[in-house]
Parts: sequence; structure tokens; C-alpha cells
Amino acid sequence: MFIYNVTIKISDPIHAPWLQWLKEVHVPEVLATNCFTKATIVRVLEIDDSEGPTYAVQFAAESKASYNLYIEKHAALLRKKSFDKWGNQFIAFRSLMEVVN
Repeated sequence: MFIYNVTIKISDPIHAPWLQWLKEVHVPEVLATNCFTKATIVRVLEIDDSEGPTYAVQFAAESKASYNLYIEKHAALLRKKSFDKWGNQFIAFRSLMEVVN
């Protein structure tokens, strides 16, 4: 199994509406691609959140091929939708991890 992790630092002014959008719109859209089997949203603790909180969304993929399909066919459009809605009020860091146990 593979985990596609997206860590996002959100500016305080958009925190509440962004979190609602993440839960109700963005994550369901990503899951609707059928490239991932589930998503987990977590808030990152014990870091400086004076400029806003940090969240991580972990999407589980059954195979590297599923992840690759997402990146090739869906990622660009969904990222664009995020930037169109929120502009430069967030920064995101993405990583792919493989479950080894």
C-alpha cells in the first residue's frame, strides 16, 4: 500500500472555511477519482502555528499504479481548483510513502 501525503499550512483568516471545504469538497473529489481507497485528515501538532494551522491529508492507494494514474490524470486539475479558490493563502508539500509492515 502507498500513502500520498499532502501537508498544508493554512493562513488563519481562511482556516475555518478551508477546513470545511477540505472535508466536504476536496477530499470527496480526490476519492471520486477511484485512485485512493480512503483519506485521513490530521492536524499537525507541536509546530509553530502562529501564522495558521498545519494539516496533513493521507490518501491510501492500493498500488503505485493507482497513485501514478492520479498524478497523471487528476492532480493538475484538482490543484488548480485549490489555487483558484484559495490563492496564495496556503502552502502545500506532497510526498509519497510506502507502507512496509
